[in-house]
Amino acid sequence: MTVTTRTAPARKAPRGYLTVGSTVAVPVRRASVLAGLGLFVLLLAAAVATLAWGRLGIELADLPAALVGDAEGKDRFVFNRLRGPRLTVAIGVGAALGLSGALFQSVTRNPLGSPDVIGLSAGAGAGAAFCALMFPDTVPVPVGALIGAILAMALVYVSTGTGFRNPARLVIAGIGVAAMGAAVTQYVVYALERDKASVLTAYVNGSLTARSWTDATTVWLVLAAAAPLAALISRRLDIGEMGDDIAEALGSEPKKAKTLAVVLAIALSAAAVSVSGPIAFIALTAPQIARRLSRGSGPHLLLSALTGGLLLVLADLCSQQLALFDDLPVGIYTMAIGGAYLGYLLVREWRRGVL
Repeated sequence: MTVTTRTAPARKAPRGYLTVGSTVAVPVRRASVLAGLGLFVLLLAAAVATLAWGRLGIELADLPAALVGDAEGKDRFVFNRLRGPRLTVAIGVGAALGLSGALFQSVTRNPLGSPDVIGLSAGAGAGAAFCALMFPDTVPVPVGALIGAILAMALVYVSTGTGFRNPARLVIAGIGVAAMGAAVTQYVVYALERDKASVLTAYVNGSLTARSWTDATTVWLVLAAAAPLAALISRRLDIGEMGDDIAEALGSEPKKAKTLAVVLAIALSAAAVSVSGPIAFIALTAPQIARRLSRGSGPHLLLSALTGGLLLVLADLCSQQLALFDDLPVGIYTMAIGGAYLGYLLVREWRRGVL
């Protein structure tokens, strides 16, 4: 008598999902994967160009040695003191701002939403101006910017009456706090210390000049801590875009998810501002581009981070290599990028008859 046992056929993974074992299935869109790979390749190319172009550039053949710490002479100085820290900070700040913008736009369900709207950048600029001009030998400018950003967010939190849970109140309070921060900056710069105001020009507009490995460590530590938490609530934010009632019915706890998303967005933006100053439009533009590249719904956190890093590295590359404008702050170039993109959107919507 022969006993035969049948082995259940292996269950195939659902189409469009990445599986880990037999219990975890993560949705993956082909367009998002291709967009992510394309953005990564472009970011890598922009990083190589940043290190290699220009009078002080490192030869392509010598780049591997510089990356592993074996460079000598000029190449060692350029990589360790000039371009290496600056590039690392640019990628980290751009990724932090892109991720912050994606979180904020998902919470507010507003494609034009940005951490800048809630007064964070204005508060940072006011803190930087006040500390640099009133306490130049006591409080470093980045610390002043961080203090200003935290105070601005605390004021927004108190003035809404509901913390960060109500997107409409958050935006309204943020606009008021942004106006107050801008007023403080103008008052300090033009009324109190007009002759010394030139020292703040680059920082208030956003600058990556003379960045250090300490600056890079600061922004990357915050990014490493915030990114996993953002990934954990990504699915809840995706469901939340269908409306709070539906999200509540599906058990995604939209209020808690929104509050955590706003806190993470603030932390990421504050870290970026503390090392580079308030760089405009990256947090607004990067999630928009990421959404169009993926052609799907959801916050697109990874794509937004990659897009933000790429945009800021390209802007900084222009800041370093365009001979027509020497030492122009990188924030001026990001303003140009953001303005051009918004102009493109305006023309596009007008041609479609939406406007």
